Amino acid sequence: MNCSDCQSQKTVKNGFNITGKQMYRCKECGRQFVLNPLKSPISDETKALIDRLLLERISLAGIVRVTGVSEYWLQQYVNDLYDQTPREIITQKKTPGRLTIECDEMWSYVGNSDNKQWVWLAMDRDTGEIVGAYIGDRSAQSAQKLWDSLPPVYRQCAVCYTDFWEAYKKVFPKNRHRPVGKETGQTNHVERLNNTFRQRVSRLVRKTLSFSKKLANHIGAIWYFIHHYNASLSTNQDAYTSV
Repeated sequence: MNCSDCQSQKTVKNGFNITGKQMYRCKECGRQFVLNPLKSPISDETKALIDRLLLERISLAGIVRVTGVSEYWLQQYVNDLYDQTPREIITQKKTPGRLTIECDEMWSYVGNSDNKQWVWLAMDRDTGEIVGAYIGDRSAQSAQKLWDSLPPVYRQCAVCYTDFWEAYKKVFPKNRHRPVGKETGQTNHVERLNNTFRQRVSRLVRKTLSFSKKLANHIGAIWYFIHHYNASLSTNQDAYTSV
């Protein structure tokens, strides 16, 4: 009997799956498999489709219905994808000079509405890039984490527009911090960004059945969208320049 992956003949019996079929394990590569599986491996095209659907406001149950994959397989795939998603900002290189950022925070929750998780975002007003992010509570410690997530050039030079939440005052440099009200329009861009997040990330919709049950996946889903958002800005800018 050959391994379905590496074709090694060093295989042993390894219990039964949930349908009662005999499972085998390859002693060479560790692959577990059954003979004559009822379902074929998930294609790269289906995985690419799932990657795109995860960037839209659709639940995992909806993705199962669209793609035909099993709920168990999809959950494992999502877990692995989010575990591998970097938790740090990736932006275009900036030189020291006139930089302006807008910062805001929006609430979400994991498990139930009593377990609030706040998404802190910093946005470059000129480029539209997300240049800082943190998911946590609404304390000064979280504001510090947002500040620490900014690339060094922003911490050194940027003028920072925020609302009047006290945590910002405790962390942001006084000479460059500009607390303002919504009526000034100075935080319009980041507030619009919050709306984009709620429209695209199903876990952030205010009244939803797609809320996160696991904090790590909640954080991973948000970072996954952040990287896609910044990458799409770079792609659109390149396309515009080439025209």
